This record gives sequence, structure tokens and C-alpha cells, in this order.
Amino acid sequence: MIDDLPAQSDILAIARAEHGDPFSILGPHHVPGGLAVNCFIPDAITVELLSPQNGQVLASLDRIDADGFWSGTLRPAQPYLLRVNSNGSIWETEDPYGFPLLLGDLDIYLIAEGRHYELGSCLGAHAMTVDGVAGVRFTVWAPNARRVSVVGSFNNWDGRRHPMRKRVGPGVWEIFVPRLLPGTLYKYEILGAHGVLPWKADPLAWQAEGAPGTASIVADPQPFAWHDQEWLGIRGARQAPDAPISIYEVHAGSWHGPDGAHWPHLVEYLIPYVKKLGFTHLELMPVMSHPFGGSWGYQPLGQFAPQANWGTPAELAQFIDRAHQAGLGVILDWVPAHFPTDTHGLVQFDGTALYEHTDPKEGYHPDWNTLIANLSRNEVKNFLISSALFWLEHYHADGLRVDAVASMLYRDYSRNAGEWVPNIYGGRENLEAVEFLREFTGIVRERVPGATLIAEESTSWPGVSRPAEHGGLGFHYKWNMGWMNDTLRYMSKRPEWRPFHHHDMSFGLIYAFSEHFVLPLSHDEVVHGKGSLLSRMPGDDWQRFANLRAYYGFMWTHPGKKLLFMGNEFAQSNEWDSHWGPQWWLLEYAPHQGVQRLVGDLNRIYIAEPALHRTDCAHWGFHWVVLDDRAQSVFAFLRFSHPGDAELLVVCNFTPVPRGDYVVGVPGVGVWEEILNTDAAIYGGSNIGNVGMVIASDTPSHGQPASVTITLPPLATVVFRGSN
Repeated sequence: MIDDLPAQSDILAIARAEHGDPFSILGPHHVPGGLAVNCFIPDAITVELLSPQNGQVLASLDRIDADGFWSGTLRPAQPYLLRVNSNGSIWETEDPYGFPLLLGDLDIYLIAEGRHYELGSCLGAHAMTVDGVAGVRFTVWAPNARRVSVVGSFNNWDGRRHPMRKRVGPGVWEIFVPRLLPGTLYKYEILGAHGVLPWKADPLAWQAEGAPGTASIVADPQPFAWHDQEWLGIRGARQAPDAPISIYEVHAGSWHGPDGAHWPHLVEYLIPYVKKLGFTHLELMPVMSHPFGGSWGYQPLGQFAPQANWGTPAELAQFIDRAHQAGLGVILDWVPAHFPTDTHGLVQFDGTALYEHTDPKEGYHPDWNTLIANLSRNEVKNFLISSALFWLEHYHADGLRVDAVASMLYRDYSRNAGEWVPNIYGGRENLEAVEFLREFTGIVRERVPGATLIAEESTSWPGVSRPAEHGGLGFHYKWNMGWMNDTLRYMSKRPEWRPFHHHDMSFGLIYAFSEHFVLPLSHDEVVHGKGSLLSRMPGDDWQRFANLRAYYGFMWTHPGKKLLFMGNEFAQSNEWDSHWGPQWWLLEYAPHQGVQRLVGDLNRIYIAEPALHRTDCAHWGFHWVVLDDRAQSVFAFLRFSHPGDAELLVVCNFTPVPRGDYVVGVPGVGVWEEILNTDAAIYGGSNIGNVGMVIASDTPSHGQPASVTITLPPLATVVFRGSN
């Protein structure tokens, strides 16, 4: 008879994987004169205790029942290894139930408070050494679970083998599994109030299995060797409101087609391409692990794990590092608003609505069939903020573009009357989301100075790019969706109809300086049946290209930072298809080559001319000269880099009619050099222009003391630099 056997009810609960405190039963327990050692290994034939020093057998355990519960007494008490004979396979290991508490008191306190902003290093799976033994520490938040086990190939995916210890307070479960290596696949088996749940991927995993697989992976703990210290030292200035910021938006999985969807390939081809075209930044659509490629990353499950189909975490880090060495900033799209309902993900994670709201009127997105993060829970806010910091600090991302902010700010977003729950004051504003965004932006500003935060916010919510301490949301920039909608609507009209929509091109200047804006022509404008930008331009082939070139000229000279989605830089003719990527073969044709060359020149002029970027966010840097020529669809404006010192004159003709002897007022006499003409032959235009310059006379016009007489090309934007 074996001394100190656990109660039969405890043994049965272990065998059924129902015990809520397995560490109280399994592993070593002091008894008079020695240790009582219990383990559960259902496929074992024999289990022995060995001396770690010399491998001598110290004791043998007895099988207590048919399920695989083994027990015995080791006298005297001393360290031991388990040697297991399992169907002819013999293996040795330290006892996972012989290790002490893993998380420190400060970790537990901060997790419980919802203020552990290095959660990615605290929870999840981390290869480490504990008491001189190498292995993997697993920790997961599941406060309402009755039992949590880590499962994987190392234990035949058997949830009875490695049930975890619950830390009372934050509801975190932990276990150290000795001798596991990076690369191990794993999930969590969770016993909820109503039974065992589908296996769950680790919300804090640093690496995930590629689709169609859904397992988490123990990441390699070796730190990446960064070479971007110089860039990190200057990026704050490179991302400031007075800096030129021109962003090339990329879907990494399709930029070079499906065969080029790997980070090493993108290092070789994408970075030089973007650099050659003069963009200052790359923006990557979400690289976080997502189960459905058709969501383009906007339904992420792995908020700490890169999408595995595109390469390893180290390869993503190398991509960002190489971009920095090339002088390019890297912005990542980030989605804190919602997550998909895949059963291996966050939904009902511990058998309860842990990350999401219980009430679908608060917790379900009808547009996307997703669940809304419950931002009233400190732990959920902590999880999301830790994710943001992880990408900024661990991967050296230069900024985050936060997706779907409008859906977070309004409780009635995309809902009809009776389908939403008002806030405590009866209003539609989501006060918890506002608090979260202010906390998130404040912590990022404090911990990662120089990083930039961009909101995709499509409403007139005030102060999105105003610091939180001044009543704003704390972002650095906001996408100007109104400008995009208005100007694209205008450009899609035939020229004879444009006089009736003249205000669409000018209305944006009424509010252009109320926020720090990015002007986005993003992927959203070339999907879901909208067609390509080129296809939305009216007229014959020549006019469509000319319209697009004129529009780009207007955009790059308009106040605001710039963003252009891949394929638009060479006038892709078809709507973007994420399965195939841009139509690169079109660059065999001159009109597409011309648009690509124009975009490169626009970027270079935007960077070279302080008046085009220094006052992107300052009202005194812009002045309308011709605003009311509705009949001829002409606009003219001045750009300044210093108060009272006009440096550039921009004139746009949005009709296919050349206009000679067109008079425009300017601030002073002298030579005005034509530095860009979107109708130039090198861009595919008719090459009508001003032979490189015009001379201003002292004849007043348009409220200015001098004027120039210029030739306006058809469907073109012309830029002049003054010498006064």
C-alpha cells in the first residue's frame, strides 16, 4: 500500500481533466521523511525517479488506476528526474509540477490592475531557463475557466497531461514544461462552466501557424540584431507635422503576386522600388496573424504574432530593419476595434464573453460579422495597448494606423434604432472607447517618442489629432476621408458637369487645418466594385490618364500628408485583386510609365519644396487665388513655407480645353519657373506649357499686387516656383 495517496475524488478529477488545482495533487509533496510524488502519464508502462547527478534509480512509481495516475514515495527528499517507458520509447524529463511559481508578485499585481504594458513578455509561451532547466513557460488569462491545460505534439494533444496552475487574483494560469524547444506547436484546452471548449490559440503568442493551420508556435527567443539606431534617432523629425510624409500603402501578400509574398522577397524588391519612387514611408496592411486571407488582415486573431504565410518573425524584423537603413519609415495597420468569431480565437475564450461584450447590441459588428472588444474591461484595454507597444518596441515599427476608429467612437455605428445601447448619459458616444483611445495614445507618446499614430476616422469627431490633455484623442494624424470622397466624386464627373460640383474640390480647405490630415487614396477606393482610380476617370483613354495625372498633381500640392495604394502609382486599370496583386505588365505601355514617372517626380518635388510640406498643417501656408472660375473648372492657389513669403503657385485646369493667356494674380513681379506640368510629354501628355517659365508683371489681379499670364494645358496641374 502506498503512503499519502491523494483522495480518490482528486485522482478521478485529474484523470477526467476536471481538477481546478492540479499542482495540489501532481508533482512532489513533502511527507514525513521524504517526498510523495504523483504524476499522470496515461501511456506509460513504467515510471521511475532518477538522480539528476548520476542517473541512478531512486524509486519507482506505482500505477494507481487504469487511466494513468502514478504515485510513489521518495526517501529522503531530494531532486529527481522522471524516466518514462512509454510503449518502448524511453524519455527523461524534470517534473513540470516540481517548479515554483513563475510570475512574480509585481506581474500579478499589474495584470490584475490592467496596467501591465509588457504583457507580451509576461503572458504567452516563452522559452527560458528556470532553476537551471531549459523549457517553455506558458501563461494565459482565463479567469472564469474551471481548468486550463496546454496541449501539443509533446503530450499527444492530451489535455489531461499538462493542466496548469491558476494564480488567484488576475485569473492567469501558468506552467513550465521542461525541455521543450522553440518551434513547438501548442494550444490551450479550456474547461468552461459548460464543458470543454474548442482548443484555443494563444492570444499572446509571438508566432502562429500559417493558414489553414491554427496552432500557436513557441517563438525563438533569440533577439534580432538591429542596425537602425541612426534612423530611430531622426524618425521623430521625419514624422513631424512640418516634414514631408508620402506613404505607399502595401498588401504584403499580393504586392508582387502570390509567389512574392515573402519578407525576404519584399526586402529585395519592394524597398528599392518604394525608395526609387521617392516615397518616405511604407504602410503595411495588417501583418498580424489572421485566419482568413480575404480579410486582408483586418480581422486579426494574433495581436502579437505576424502572419505566418509571409515569413518568420525574424524575417519581418529584417524587412523593417532594411527599410530603416534605406531611410523609409514603416507604418503598420492595427485593428483594436473587433475580432473574428473563429472558434480557436478570442470568442468565449474561457467559456464566457471575456474579450467581447455579452450583449450583441454592444458586442457584434453587423458589417463585418465580428465581435467588438469590450473596452470597459481593464484587462482587455491592457491586452490591446500591450499589443500596440509590442509592434512599436519589439518590431521597431514607426507608427500605427488605427483602423475603424469611427466604429469605436459611436455605439450606433451601422445600427438602426433599437439595435444599440446608449451610454450612461443616454448618448451615442462610446465613452469607454474614448477613454481607451486617450489612454492608448498617451502611453505610446510617453513610451515610444518619435512614433506616429494615425486614425482612420471618417466622421467629424473633433480633436482626433489633438493631444488628450487638450481634450483630443491624442493621434498625430487623421485620414481625411471627406477630402477623398469629395475630390473623387468631382473627378469622376465628365468635364461638362464639373462646374456644378466645383465646391467638391474646394470644400476641404474649409476644415483642412482643423486636424493634422493625411490625404488617402487607399485600398478602400479600389475594391468592392469601385474599380480602379483610372477606371473612374471620364473620357477616352488619353483623357482618363490626363485626369488622373491632374488629380495627382492637385493632391500632392494640396495641404496634407499623402497616401497612395499600390498599383495606383502606375494607373492600374483593374480593381485590385488580393489573389493576384497589381497589374505590373501594364508598365510595358507608355501611358502607365508616364503616371509612374509623375508620381516619382511629385514625391521629389514634395520633399524638395518646403512650401509643399512645411505648412501641411498650418493655415497660413495656403491661399486661394482663383477659387470662383466655375465655368472653366480652373483652380489656383499659393503655397508658403514662411508667413507672407509665397513660394509656389499651383494652377489646375480640369477641362480638356487648353487655355491661353490665362491671368493669375501673384504676390510679386519676377520670374516664376514652371517646375512641374502634368501634361508634359514625359508623363504622356500633350506637352502644352510655358516653355519653362512665366514673368510676372506689376498688374494687380485676384487681390494680388502682380500677375502672370500663363498657358493652361488641358486636364493638367502646373506648378510654378517664384523668384521673389
